[in-house]
Amino acid sequence: MGNRVFNFNAGPCTLPLDVLKTVQAEFLDYKGTGMSIIESSHRAAEYDAVHTQCVALVKEVMGLDDSYTVLFLTGGASTQFAMIPMNFLGEGKVGAYVDTGTWASKAFKEASIIGKTVMAASSKDAAYKFIPKQADLKIPADATYLHITTNNTIKGTQYHYIPNPGSVPMIGDMSSDICSRTFDFRKFDMIYAGAQKNLGPAGVTLVILKQNMLDMCRDGNPVIFDYRTHAKENSLYNTPPCFAIYIMKLVFEWMKSQGGLPAIEEVNRKKKDAIYNMVDKYPDYYKGTAEKDSRSWMNLTFRLPSEDLEKKFISEAKAKGFIGLKGHRSVGGIRVSLYNALPLEGAQKLAQFMEDFKKAN
Repeated sequence: MGNRVFNFNAGPCTLPLDVLKTVQAEFLDYKGTGMSIIESSHRAAEYDAVHTQCVALVKEVMGLDDSYTVLFLTGGASTQFAMIPMNFLGEGKVGAYVDTGTWASKAFKEASIIGKTVMAASSKDAAYKFIPKQADLKIPADATYLHITTNNTIKGTQYHYIPNPGSVPMIGDMSSDICSRTFDFRKFDMIYAGAQKNLGPAGVTLVILKQNMLDMCRDGNPVIFDYRTHAKENSLYNTPPCFAIYIMKLVFEWMKSQGGLPAIEEVNRKKKDAIYNMVDKYPDYYKGTAEKDSRSWMNLTFRLPSEDLEKKFISEAKAKGFIGLKGHRSVGGIRVSLYNALPLEGAQKLAQFMEDFKKAN
């Protein structure tokens, strides 16, 4: 489509064009039902098929077996900041957290309101420019869980190793890099992710729990905030965000059609290399904000020599069809978000724009 821009927004993200076309084609009459899937009852057979297929695709693409329960919840990843300690931090329990930026900090703060928490590691003193290494982690042996945030959209850092917490269960907030690379998701006992980065539209949060986590849930919480409620009812205790789950199913089908996570990773590697090559070619002009060994593949952050140049960069980029390059309001600068559905062509053309902009300014 000739009028499509390259959407570099940090979220909601760009979606695969093939998915959008399918949604468009099926929107008014879903598979001969005479109505849209957005109008369908969550108890209807046509929606039940969507729901069941999405659960199966999540497990297939992520390489998970039936020891994991897949849930589709609402409230965004931020609601999980509270649900996790509500379910797992009973009396005498402690949650360990690694603080690598804004969202990790919010998760820690929320848990601290509800129960006892400890900071296993933090890069706050270095302005969150790096991811703590395994040797930096101080995890209490009696911790109920270790919580990490695998990618940091604001500071532009990402884990490039999977921590080993020993016998302590590990929880991963993967909202901004889930399914962007090959990954052993089985090393996590719980995974959660807001859909609006790599999985679909805002409105549904993917939550994946191993049975040991469900067994750890404590009694006494409101029913709606108990993970066991949603596991028992297959995410149908209350009306789920059916339309968002339908689109998530289509996105997982798209990932599978691309060749799964190995193929997704190959394209994402080329995309991030195109941008980082420009940053490394002109390090005094495009000043990266993250240490090299912690650089995010999903959210690439850098500064220009002045804020006036940054404003000009954003304005001229927008005129050429490169949308959403302004850094988060809390830090400024430039942020290039390269989620799965952003075409390789977009990263390559932006890299050429960076080359041309530097020479002209």
